Amino acid sequence: MTRLVLVEDEALVRLGLSQLLGFKPGYQVVATASSADEGLHVIAQHQPDLVLSDVRLPGKSGIEMLKALRAAGNAVPVILITTFDDEEAFLLAMRSGASAFLRKDTSLEDLTTAIDAALKGERVFRPAITRVALERLAGMKTDFPSSDLPDPLTKREIEVLRLLAAGLSNKEIADALGAGEATIKTHASSVMSKLGVRDRTRAVLKGLELGYV
Repeated sequence: MTRLVLVEDEALVRLGLSQLLGFKPGYQVVATASSADEGLHVIAQHQPDLVLSDVRLPGKSGIEMLKALRAAGNAVPVILITTFDDEEAFLLAMRSGASAFLRKDTSLEDLTTAIDAALKGERVFRPAITRVALERLAGMKTDFPSSDLPDPLTKREIEVLRLLAAGLSNKEIADALGAGEATIKTHASSVMSKLGVRDRTRAVLKGLELGYV
């Protein structure tokens, strides 16, 4: 049974998410909180397997709560959810070690998929990034040379590709993933080589086609 703590200041949203997750086999919401400070208290009390938190909370934000957890040495996976398209919050969430950053209008299936991935130590940002990528690349020519059967990308290369799709620079990706900028350049070059494309825009388009982004 996966034990969850839900931190959400809107009572109806909190109740709705609790009930929806409670209906899914294998999930149990063991406690809820309406603020970051209350969230820190119940997390310490219940020691959940995962925390699901709104980004915007009264007082401290969900990201500040995440930072406080990490500062205290608590490595519990934290999934942040938001109503708004907020690139700054997205970057802060990544840099702070969030396991996922999702919009509140995501489906229950996508949410539980993100929860399961986070419990395995993976990071999930695909819904937000896919939307950004599609908006940036809308109307661009998609007929270009590429590998029909490209070599599979590594987990890190997929992360880099998804962040390239979101429009992040090498430095921003390096900061978000805790890596050196030169390392990110190497990963980006490897992605392009494996996909058989000559630039990053085509890599993102190929990534969308293959389902990486």
